Amino acid sequence: MRLAMIGLGRMGGNMVQRLAAGGHELVVYDRSADVARAHATGGVRAATDLADVTRQLTAPRITWLMVPSGAPVEHTLDELLPHLSRGDIVIDGGNSNFRDSMRRAERLRTLGLEFIDAGTSGGIWGRTVGYCLMIGASPGAFKTCEPIFKTLAPENGYAHVGPPGAGHYVKMIHNGIEYGMLQAYAEGYEILQRSRDFKLDLHQIAAVWNQGSVVRSWLNELAERAFARDPQLAGLRGYVEDSGEGRWTVEEAMHLDVPAPIITLSLLARFQSRQDESFSAKVIAALRAEFGGHAVKSV
Repeated sequence: MRLAMIGLGRMGGNMVQRLAAGGHELVVYDRSADVARAHATGGVRAATDLADVTRQLTAPRITWLMVPSGAPVEHTLDELLPHLSRGDIVIDGGNSNFRDSMRRAERLRTLGLEFIDAGTSGGIWGRTVGYCLMIGASPGAFKTCEPIFKTLAPENGYAHVGPPGAGHYVKMIHNGIEYGMLQAYAEGYEILQRSRDFKLDLHQIAAVWNQGSVVRSWLNELAERAFARDPQLAGLRGYVEDSGEGRWTVEEAMHLDVPAPIITLSLLARFQSRQDESFSAKVIAALRAEFGGHAVKSV
C-alpha cells in the first residue's frame, strides 16, 4: 500500500523502516527537511510540505500522524485537512487523549473523511519485534488499512477494539498499568540495592527472575540489560517524566468511581522524582521536631 508518515521521530522513523521493509510505498514528512530526506531511500519519498504529501498519494489517501499529542496533532490536522478529499483516511498513532480523538473523528466525519486512532506500543524495539496496535476505527476504515497494521505488528499483535476513540482509550489504560508495573519493579530493586544485610548483584537477580519467575516480563528483561550496563545506575538521575496518559487514566478512574491506588501513587511518585528538595518533606521534618523533638538534618 501507499501511505504517508508525518512525524519522523524515534517511533515514526522506525515505523517507516518497518513498513518499507514490508513492501509498502511511503511518502514521509517532518518539520526538519533534513530528517525527511534522510529517510528517502528505496520505496520512501520525502515531501516538502503537507500539500506535497497529499499530491504524492493516491485515493484513498492514507496519512499516519506520529506527532506529540495535543496542539501538535491539532495544528497538523488544520494544515492537512484542506488538501484531503472525501474517503481519505487519517490515522493518529500517537498518545492522544481519547476524548480528543472522538472529537477529531466527528470533525473528519462531517467532511467525509475517516479517522483512525491507533494506540501504539513497542517503543524503540518496535522496528525489529513489531508494534502492539490498539485500533479505534469504523469497520470499513479498519479493513482498508489492515495490511498496514499487519506489517507493523507481530503475529496477533493488533486488534480492532472499537469505534474511533477506543484505540486511544485502551492505550491510555495500558500506559496506566505500565506506570504501576514500573513503580513496583523500581521499589523492589531499591529495597534490594539498599539491603544492610547483603551486598546483592541486581543484574544477577534480574537475570534469574527472567527464568520462570512469576515476575518475569519484558520490562524486567530491560532491567537486566540496564543493570548489565550500569549495576548501580550511577549515570542516571532519578527524574521521571510522564506522557500524560497516567494522569488521564487516574482521571478516568475517578470519573468511573474505580479505586486505582497503585496507578495513582505511581503517578505521584513521578512528580516526587522531579523535586531536588521536597518542601513537603521539610514541613514534615519541622513538625516532627516541634511535636516530638525528633532530630532534623540541616542544610
